[in-house]
Amino acid sequence: MSAEPIVEADIELFRKDAGVAGIFVDFDGTLSEIVKDPSEAMPRAGAAELLDELATAYKKVAVLSGRPVDFLVPFFSELVELSGIYGLEVVEHGNRVDHPMGGAWREVIDDVAAVSRARGPAGMRVESKGLSITLHYRGRPRLEPKVRAWAEQWATRSGLLCRPARMSFELHPPIPADKGTALLDLADALEAVCYVGDDVGDLPAFDALDKLAADGVRTLKVAVHSDEESPEILQRADATVNGPAGVVKLLESLRPGR
Repeated sequence: MSAEPIVEADIELFRKDAGVAGIFVDFDGTLSEIVKDPSEAMPRAGAAELLDELATAYKKVAVLSGRPVDFLVPFFSELVELSGIYGLEVVEHGNRVDHPMGGAWREVIDDVAAVSRARGPAGMRVESKGLSITLHYRGRPRLEPKVRAWAEQWATRSGLLCRPARMSFELHPPIPADKGTALLDLADALEAVCYVGDDVGDLPAFDALDKLAADGVRTLKVAVHSDEESPEILQRADATVNGPAGVVKLLESLRPGR
């Protein structure tokens, strides 16, 4: 059964205890509309400013994304922490720290990206992110089996891991890092944590919230409706909002003293 729309009671506890709470959000499909060209994505109007405002009241506010932090940094102030490439790159208070095991995989990823551009299925879009590759079939759904086969083939050859994503497949270094591990790192010592996401890549963050809840932390799992929504994430959520516009309304409602 899918979650119901978010209600006042879901967020009141966060507003009143903002000083010990964290607000964490995904980027694509959550803060940003899904676009055909990934390079054109940007936060919905007002979203970045709201995160800045919330960061002055809440213990921690962060964006968790599969994007590289270099892509995210221009949109947000240093008040907002950034976790890119599923936690392999982190920017905290303006200081960047990369996972110590990540550097060894950059050359492998560059090589696989080059081969994929030159010899991959015609029509597949290759997005290299430095520490990961996304192979898109957006706009060409019939390519899905060929893109899947290509991604799985090169995961086997290179030692990278293949993960399904929204209208794409991603290749990642075999490092135990995802949005769940990133969230747990960020949520250390928090007494309440809200996470907002829209896709299967956000399920590990929901798993992390379940672990925190078992330890007595108040949690709120919010799923974002879209034309390409994942039934899995809707079923796991405590509440839902409608698209990035609904996320902006949620952030507005989380303002303490509202």
